[in-house]
Amino acid sequence: MAKYIAVAGKGGVGKTTFTALLLRQMVHQKRGISVLAVDADPNANLGEALGLTVTATISELLEQTKDPKAIPEGMPKQIFIEYKLQQSLVETKDIDLLVMGGPQGAGCYCYPNDLLRKYIENIGDNYDFVVVDSEAGLEHISRRTIPRIDEMFVVSDSSARGIRSAGRVHELIRGLKSAVSNLHLIVTKTSEGTMESLSEEIERTELSVIGDIPLDPLVVEYDLAGKPLFDLPEDAVSVKAVESILNRAGIFN
Repeated sequence: MAKYIAVAGKGGVGKTTFTALLLRQMVHQKRGISVLAVDADPNANLGEALGLTVTATISELLEQTKDPKAIPEGMPKQIFIEYKLQQSLVETKDIDLLVMGGPQGAGCYCYPNDLLRKYIENIGDNYDFVVVDSEAGLEHISRRTIPRIDEMFVVSDSSARGIRSAGRVHELIRGLKSAVSNLHLIVTKTSEGTMESLSEEIERTELSVIGDIPLDPLVVEYDLAGKPLFDLPEDAVSVKAVESILNRAGIFN
């Protein structure tokens, strides 16, 4: 059975950076494992961070199913949607990627979302890990598009406002019907003394800190150059920090 890992947090706190480095560490630390990455953030950029080319998002493909003329004559709608979902999967040697994308227009996606949930459940069984870069509102988790969460990392930057936002994410998670087995807080872009100065704000969130990721000049350099964060060297500050966090979480146990 696959282990489901979700990464949550508001935009701009380093959520996708952490997700990309988490995936990088998985591939490098545990050779031979199979990983499915799901980019559920409407501002989808996980593919770029991984160095993968995304040609279509799930929401774009599902939008096509609203047009009856787009469905080949004689093909059931369910089969057509499943075919489109398979088309949206980016497959590579190390990581496969599904990109949800943002809303494409008015209308209900209840039926396609139900098929999407079943599709992720079915293909999830083929992987050792399913890693989800969630949107801030956690819609796909609350709708159970993602069937379950074994580990969730809530990411905040090193500001009081960011920590408070992480606390609100925690409140959303507690209000969900879907169970989250293990919940962790990660603080990014830290420097010496950051964690001490934020200790009171962190305590109010009732989240347990599993680690922090110092501000890494290499991440800034790679972002400016448009280089995949997946290619960061082993000795990068952020890479070492993520390795420590995953070891503390016992992800590979």
